[in-house]
Amino acid sequence: MSDTATGAGTGTATYTTDELMIVNAARELGRVAASGHPIVFTGIGLPSTAANLARRLYDPAPVLVYESGCIGSKPTRLPLSIGDGELGDTSDAVVSVPEIFSYWLQAGRVDLGFLGGAQLDRFANINSTVIGDYEHPSTRLPGAGGAPEIAASAGAVMVIMRQSKRAFVERCDFRTSIGYGDGAGHRERLGLRGGGPKWVITDLGFLEPDPVTCELVMTALHPGVTREQCTAATGWELRFAPDMRATLPPTDAELVALRALQAA
Repeated sequence: MSDTATGAGTGTATYTTDELMIVNAARELGRVAASGHPIVFTGIGLPSTAANLARRLYDPAPVLVYESGCIGSKPTRLPLSIGDGELGDTSDAVVSVPEIFSYWLQAGRVDLGFLGGAQLDRFANINSTVIGDYEHPSTRLPGAGGAPEIAASAGAVMVIMRQSKRAFVERCDFRTSIGYGDGAGHRERLGLRGGGPKWVITDLGFLEPDPVTCELVMTALHPGVTREQCTAATGWELRFAPDMRATLPPTDAELVALRALQAA
């Protein structure tokens, strides 16, 4: 499904599939934030957009951390990179990169890691390194950054990606950031302290890990999306939860806040 107008929100405004995905990710962050100011280690792009929208919409708001060492960032516009001066200027504190990883992330002080990627497989492993063979790839991607450490050490992980057969693959061409590895028990065998991916939010709906096998299962559909669309956009034999739910369309207030954020 492309980023085109898909329907009306709960008011009068139409919305795009990207807006639907971002709003639903922000809502989920808002639910997590209700437990009391969770620390969210967020990547640039879709994760940062959803995280900053959640910060504007919900109280208590998530505390945003970026791998450049910015803690409690409150950017007035979307950052262009982790090195964007807006992040440092609006932060509660700025620490060194070694400190943000060793003292905050690896020590278990980050509640939620929020990531994207180029490929995602059935066990929520992420590829952001290469498409194709590593030595002779068809596409060389930006690379890992801090994502492997976030995936390994954050208390939980949320992933946001557009769902297509090209991106949702049986097995990643390169495993940049671990989800559940080869399945149940793999994280434990590696000694990883983080809780692993709990939500994958796409332009079609939500996927969550099966509690026994850790394989991603479709648990919610966005308005107007069918099971057939999800199956066609997934590179493995996709399973659907027996208690499938439907997400709600964006409200006018959510769309106004998101569009203002993107226009700043």
